Amino acid sequence: MADTMTAGTTWHDWFKPFARLGYGARGLVYLVLAFFIVSAALTTGSGGDSKDAVRFITQSTASAIMAPLLIVSLAGYCLWRLVQAVFDTDDHGVRPFGLAVRAGLIGSAASYAFLMAYAFSLWWGGNFSSGGGSGGGFAQTAASFIGAGPVSLALSAIFAIVGGAHIWKAISRKYRDHIKASPMVGKWIDLAAIGGLCSRGVIFLIIAFLLLRHGLQGNGGRAGLGDALDFIASLPFGVWLLAATGAGFFLFSVYSFAEAIWRRINVENA
Repeated sequence: MADTMTAGTTWHDWFKPFARLGYGARGLVYLVLAFFIVSAALTTGSGGDSKDAVRFITQSTASAIMAPLLIVSLAGYCLWRLVQAVFDTDDHGVRPFGLAVRAGLIGSAASYAFLMAYAFSLWWGGNFSSGGGSGGGFAQTAASFIGAGPVSLALSAIFAIVGGAHIWKAISRKYRDHIKASPMVGKWIDLAAIGGLCSRGVIFLIIAFLLLRHGLQGNGGRAGLGDALDFIASLPFGVWLLAATGAGFFLFSVYSFAEAIWRRINVENA
C-alpha cells in the first residue's frame, strides 16, 4: 500500500495529532483519579481506580461529547504505544533493560485498550466489565496454563521494572530527551514530571510487591491500582500518604498534558 494518504501527505501527518490526543486522554484520566484519591483521603477512604475515572467522564453531563473524544483519544494512545514498542522510536535498544521498557509500553497499550473498550461499553450502554479485578483476562488465561503463583511472580517482575524505570526517568531527567519546549516552560514540566513519574513509579512498585506476595503464597490474587491505594491507606499516616499520592497523580496529569503539547512524536522513525 502506498505510504501517502494524498499527494504530499504521509500517514505521519495525521498520526501525530492522534497520538497527542492520546496523551491528553491519559492526562484527563489521571486528573480525575487525583480528584478521587484526594477526596478519599479527606474521607479516610481508598479512592477509585482508572475504570472509576473513565466511568465518571463518560457519565458526566458532557458525556455526549466527552465519551467519543475519550474513546478516540485512548485509541490514539494505544496505537502510539505500540509504535513506540515495535519500532523503538525512542531508541531504547535491544538490551535487557531496553526490551523491558518496550515490553512495558506494550503492557501500557494493553491496559489503555481495556480502558478504551470499557469507555465504549459505557457510552454504548453495554456492560464490558464482568466485575473482575485488574489484569483478569490475560492473567487468568495464563494462570490456567502456567499456574497462578508463577504468573503473579512474572507480573511482579514486570511491574517492578516499569516502576523502577519511571523513578529513574524522573531522577535522571531522561524525559527531557523527548520534550521540546522553552526553558521557562521546561522548569514547570520538570516539576510535574519529577513528582508525577515518581508517584506513578511508587504505585507500580507497590503493585509489584502485592503480586510478589501473592506469588510466594502460590496464588494469583488480584493486585491493581485500587489494591495499591488500599495498601497505602492502611499504612501509618495513610491519610497523608494517600493525599500525597493524589497530588502526585495530579502532577502526572499535568505532565501528560505537557506531553500532548510539547512531546516529540518520533513517528518518522517507524
